[in-house]
Amino acid sequence: MVVRYKHAVGSVGRVVVARLQPGTDIIEGVEKICDDLGVEYAYVNVGTGTLSKATIMYFVPNPSTKIGSSYSPPKEVHGPLSFLGGSGVVGRDEKGNRLTHIHGAVCDQWGHVHGGHLVKGGNPILVTSDVVIFELKGVKIIRKYDAEVDSYPLEPESA
Repeated sequence: MVVRYKHAVGSVGRVVVARLQPGTDIIEGVEKICDDLGVEYAYVNVGTGTLSKATIMYFVPNPSTKIGSSYSPPKEVHGPLSFLGGSGVVGRDEKGNRLTHIHGAVCDQWGHVHGGHLVKGGNPILVTSDVVIFELKGVKIIRKYDAEVDSYPLEPESA
């Protein structure tokens, strides 16, 4: 078996604990907190909470791509929903724009679990959501083109 990876070594700066309030989108809320506090790069843990709806994407077969799969079109799951948890990173794209990538899982009123990549603007809080943001120091997380997979993964770099 071959093991390959890219890495950067840094440290944790501030730890921000927040409650996202009703009507706030998860990603937009995390980005606003980071902007207000000057957090450039972070690891994010989104704890339990409730959503009025969820908008997610997940990987599906796609033979027309280099790797044979791609994200699905956005899927909307109607609420009320229990948010079971999620995590991700706050980074930047190659132009320096804020980019937040979070995956999470929700449970609908029938007990069915749905999960995947959260779509920005499509995951509004119903009652509350607990968020912990771990500021990353000495590293950058940049979305860059990778020809091997013909995609734009997030790449760690030393700051």
